[in-house]
Amino acid sequence: MNSAHTHDHDAIVIGAGHNGLVAAVYLARAGWNPLVLERNDRIGGAVRSSELTEEGFVHDTYSTNQNLFLGSPVYEDLAEDLADHGLEFSQSAKPYCNVFPDGTCLRAYEDEERTLDEMRRHDPGDAEGWSRLHDRFETFQRTLLPLYATPLPSVEAGRKLAAAVRETGITDVIDLGQLLLNSTRELGDEYFATPEAKALVATWGLHLDFGPEVSGGAMFPFLETYTDMEEGISITTGGASNLVEALAGILRDNGGEIRTNAEVERVTTDLGRATGVELAGGERIGASQAVIANLAPTVLFDDLLEGYPLSESVERKVDSYSYGPATMMVHLALDDLPTWKAGDDIEEFAYVHVAPYVEDLSRTYTQAVNGYIPESPLLIVGQTTAVDPSRTPNDEHILWVQVRALPSEIRGDAAGEIDATDWENAAEPVANRVIDKLDSYAPGIEEKIRERAVLSPTDLEDANPNLVGGDSVTGSHHLKQNFLFRPFFGYSRYAMPVDDLYMVGASTWPGGGNNATSGYLAAQRLLSPSRLTRASESFEDRFGDEARAVRQWVANRL
Repeated sequence: MNSAHTHDHDAIVIGAGHNGLVAAVYLARAGWNPLVLERNDRIGGAVRSSELTEEGFVHDTYSTNQNLFLGSPVYEDLAEDLADHGLEFSQSAKPYCNVFPDGTCLRAYEDEERTLDEMRRHDPGDAEGWSRLHDRFETFQRTLLPLYATPLPSVEAGRKLAAAVRETGITDVIDLGQLLLNSTRELGDEYFATPEAKALVATWGLHLDFGPEVSGGAMFPFLETYTDMEEGISITTGGASNLVEALAGILRDNGGEIRTNAEVERVTTDLGRATGVELAGGERIGASQAVIANLAPTVLFDDLLEGYPLSESVERKVDSYSYGPATMMVHLALDDLPTWKAGDDIEEFAYVHVAPYVEDLSRTYTQAVNGYIPESPLLIVGQTTAVDPSRTPNDEHILWVQVRALPSEIRGDAAGEIDATDWENAAEPVANRVIDKLDSYAPGIEEKIRERAVLSPTDLEDANPNLVGGDSVTGSHHLKQNFLFRPFFGYSRYAMPVDDLYMVGASTWPGGGNNATSGYLAAQRLLSPSRLTRASESFEDRFGDEARAVRQWVANRL
């Protein structure tokens, strides 16, 4: 066993998910020599693709929609380099739709007028509400959305908020804030006339852990509903792994290093600072500047820092970090795309949501959080080959089906049909329920299935320990654990309560999704400490002046 550190690296990144890779890329481009350590034999975390069913059938194993990455400052900076490493995207101008039991459908196109025509045909009240809410989104996009790529809390965030107030007025900013605090049921009831239009919006909430009655659930649906209409939905051409492999190529071009099959067993510390890591097997590697953990907080603190003397306050915060309901993935290899009852063009949409109504989403969420397999879980059906035909060898097709929401630990089955209370035995029966539901909206789908691969919540966590309990977004996004409370108050700007230790990933602001933002912001903090933080000044001292300036500006105009 090598008991001494080797000090070959300025920074060590634990975990080769996209946020860890992004942090390493920016450090390497600034002249650092980062080392990324990945426990698995392949990089990517929850951004990966594999031949899960048949040879040549390339499935996005976990996440698939890359819109957040395409809209990130990282892509703006690195687009040319990423393209040089072969990264391309396939885009659908038919981003999403919801199908309903009576054979109807509501569609959102990458065309506002066409979408409005769809709404008008369904109900003029829905079209009016859609336009009114879109107006609110356009104001939000100009004023508050820039906060999404800003450290929270920070003087920079205060300045952007002040700019929003100057542009649109304090009343509009408060109105937008109130809108974002709505539940998805409240949002739908305020803006739409029919159950179908309300479900079109509310379904996006359950991509995270926002059941229809959860306050603060409106933000993600508000964002996705209109962003996807304006930009379509994009996936990585040839498979999600091409995105992380392109990031890895840029990292290596700039002198960074990646090691796979390198499981970190412990973060080493000395005199209250992180000094490196110890791998399974005993190898120790030193980091002279920083250790960056692309990990869930419970994985970092309970496993890799076990025995470290944390304060009682920090221990309570770690212990109280909560995870959302579980997810299951069902990957299908098909002879042909589904034949949807709702219309011939449905097979061309990137996402088909099978909820069907807000009441169903509410029942599903409640059953899942109470420990019961839902009678009729939400199906988020990604028609991958409708967007990127290169994913199969010939004219075959694949479906990416995310099943939401499910219990991490099973107390029973809400339908009283499945006896198993562990996921090893419940996975296949639940997958059968998924196929049965899918078949009721796309008759004959079972006959088209060549092969299927089922990844249960347990499988997700086994493959990626950050997906605790099968939570696909690494922690609840409810208000108590979002914004400056993510992962916990006082540590939302990536620096952890051990000097030179940082955390990035979906458990940190701005949360889940392939946004690359936490990796980007953590790297900027390390590279420009005088701009983003000053150890000698508390945030309260600095932001207090900014807050007083905003209040004074508002007072002078009221």
